[in-house]
Amino acid sequence: MPDLLELASAQRKTLTQPLHDQLTESLYKDAAEIAGRALRQRGSKKSSLQWLDDLLVSRVWGFPVMALLFGTVFWLTIAGANVPSAMLESLLVGTMHPWLKEGAAAIGMPWWLSGALIDGVYLATAWVISVMLPPMAIFFPLFTVLEDFGYLPRVAFNLDRAFKWAGGHGKQSLSMMMGFGCNAAGVVSTRIIDSPRERLIAIITNNFAICNGRWPTLILMSSIFVAALAPKGAESFVAAGTVGAVAVLGILTTLLVSRFLSRTMLKGEASSFSLELPPYRPPRVMRIIGTSLIDRTLTVLWRAVVMAAPAGLIAWTISNVDVAGNSIAAWLVGGLDPIGLFVGLNGVILAAYILAIPANEIVVPTVLMLTLNLAKSGLAQRGVMLELDDSQVKDVLVGMGGWSLKTAVCLMLFSLLHNPCSTTILTIFKETRSAKWTAIATLLPLLLAFVVCGLVAQLWGWLAP
Repeated sequence: MPDLLELASAQRKTLTQPLHDQLTESLYKDAAEIAGRALRQRGSKKSSLQWLDDLLVSRVWGFPVMALLFGTVFWLTIAGANVPSAMLESLLVGTMHPWLKEGAAAIGMPWWLSGALIDGVYLATAWVISVMLPPMAIFFPLFTVLEDFGYLPRVAFNLDRAFKWAGGHGKQSLSMMMGFGCNAAGVVSTRIIDSPRERLIAIITNNFAICNGRWPTLILMSSIFVAALAPKGAESFVAAGTVGAVAVLGILTTLLVSRFLSRTMLKGEASSFSLELPPYRPPRVMRIIGTSLIDRTLTVLWRAVVMAAPAGLIAWTISNVDVAGNSIAAWLVGGLDPIGLFVGLNGVILAAYILAIPANEIVVPTVLMLTLNLAKSGLAQRGVMLELDDSQVKDVLVGMGGWSLKTAVCLMLFSLLHNPCSTTILTIFKETRSAKWTAIATLLPLLLAFVVCGLVAQLWGWLAP
């Protein structure tokens, strides 16, 4: 048997292209010959939508059109979510939170219990709902429209060459696009990939697609720090361009890490990707509602809420429990500060990301809370997450936190590359049924985040001491 395997391996190396591709090509050639002998065509008539395929899968126009379509989807998601997110924040945080506090005081609830339940659990879940629900309710229906129309297989066709170079599968592009809405949903969508090896590659690298929980951090950093360097009147374009550049960097990272995995831990021959482009069809409204809002939006939101609740409780507890004259949060930040500063961040940011493992949506409120609490500012109570406008945020981060442009840049890179949230980690385990691959999918991005941020911080120090 070993001799036979060695002989097969030696023969495979003599092939000019992958064996699966040769077999697939041969099968389609034989099928075309049989069809040619068995069928008579009185004349070929081009489909009325053939011109659309000529455009969407064109070597010249395919990628620009794809970038335009998905750029529009992302822009509509980000821009369209601002108003409903602000309304939900005003309702859940601005109105309901004070009412709950007043109600707790009226019934004589102990301060520690009202703090833990209302300032901790409730506020964390309120932030997750206000930040996650609007963008998902916009992104997933738009994504489902493209899926129902028949465009997504064209995307896979366009990106197949890039992912084949990376050792992945063309359908990985679809799971990556889904990950831009929610990484947990992106992991679930890898079920469309038949090859177990290539599906694992797609699962591990889906984290590099920026989910809606990370958009607020990127937008805030680019608006406050990067846009400040732009000429007057061009700030919004620079901020949008910066966020777009980070998203493109995420796609490049997906390809590079996929290639690394396919050459190391997940070696193997890429499977053939035989894709028959489906006909275009009008999107079905009921399917869009059922698939996007119920199966995707509400399911993912519920998982995030369940995970965010204990995070809020922990954040409040460590901020209000003192040990040796300082809160546990202060001790945690102090211990993480040397590591954070070495990689261009600080202890507050690392502590916030530890507390925000259940949900990236609470990173910014947690950073502001910890910064204000450690500065002993009267703007916030201990353990109470809050939202400020951009000018107030800059004053807090720069004036009290000592942030700089380097901090903002490293934070954007860390936000792109760091470990998945707990919802995604749980989803990875459910999909793989493997603690090993779940650990790799969690720790590999985190290691990459620290390495990249550390290199950027050191280079920054050398170039701009």
